Amino acid sequence: MQRRFTLFAGLAATLLLAATGLTWAQAAYPSRPITMIVPFPPGGLADIVARPVAEAMSRDLGQPVVIENKGGAGGGIGMGQAAKAAPDGYTVLMALSSFSVLPEADTLLGRAPMYSFASLRPIARFTADPTVLAVRAESPWKSVKDFVEDARRRPGAINYGSSGNYGTMHVPMEILAQNAGIKMTHVPFTGAAPAVIALLGGQIDAVSSGPATVLQHVKAGKLRVLGHWGIGKLDALADAPSLRDAGFDAQYAQWSGLFIPSATPEPVAQRLRAAARAAAGDAKVREVILNAGSPVLYQDSPEFEKYIQADVQRMADVVKKMGKIQ
Repeated sequence: MQRRFTLFAGLAATLLLAATGLTWAQAAYPSRPITMIVPFPPGGLADIVARPVAEAMSRDLGQPVVIENKGGAGGGIGMGQAAKAAPDGYTVLMALSSFSVLPEADTLLGRAPMYSFASLRPIARFTADPTVLAVRAESPWKSVKDFVEDARRRPGAINYGSSGNYGTMHVPMEILAQNAGIKMTHVPFTGAAPAVIALLGGQIDAVSSGPATVLQHVKAGKLRVLGHWGIGKLDALADAPSLRDAGFDAQYAQWSGLFIPSATPEPVAQRLRAAARAAAGDAKVREVILNAGSPVLYQDSPEFEKYIQADVQRMADVVKKMGKIQ
């Protein structure tokens, strides 16, 4: 009896120590640097948002939040890496709206998705901008109408760049093409910044991109924005009409948001949620993102999750109309 009691007492003590250790580990989080995966090359919207947010979160968490750019497959490679990361709070993801598209596109193409919606948990949305239609300043198109009429006259002659198949720069152009009854040639790159560089260099004719990616080139007189996929006017580009005002029922928003692996312990998830909320309210973060052309439009985790669910459903219909693109 004494031996059994001793064994039971030892087991109970071990379990208590394990539970206490887990609680201590969670309470001590974070104890080392955190990696923020940005699934696109430097210079695009995700990177523009991620850098000031990471800096602000570093101050709030007391540990460095280090950016890791992991481009490719329209953001799918980096998002897949984040989904497979250890759910310990030391890997987070700054994704764009291609998050809502790529699993449906992979399924359509008959291949295993690089991640599932269930594998990543939304923590905070930072921006939600309509994409803009940008061309070189010396191009012959002065309006969306000019652009569309030329595309109708010369099917497939206009080339546009994107961050990859089914990505945030590809989908809006396909929405416009479907609505306007035009055919253009799609040229995929590894991210928004390489596509914009190709546009500036004359290798392609147009891009659909978040305002933050092209605004500096518009101000420098190198690019012209013909219109945007939103409603009403954009603060950063007040002269650009919406595609709807130009007569085309084409809408699309490029959002940026923070995600973590879904199995991340709740205390850790809530600590990251609080740090993201603080970053969204940080004056320096808001100034940097606004100066880039994208005002902060913060949504906390519950609201962002509902937003994602609606976006996923809407994008599924768009992808099916686009069909298989290899």
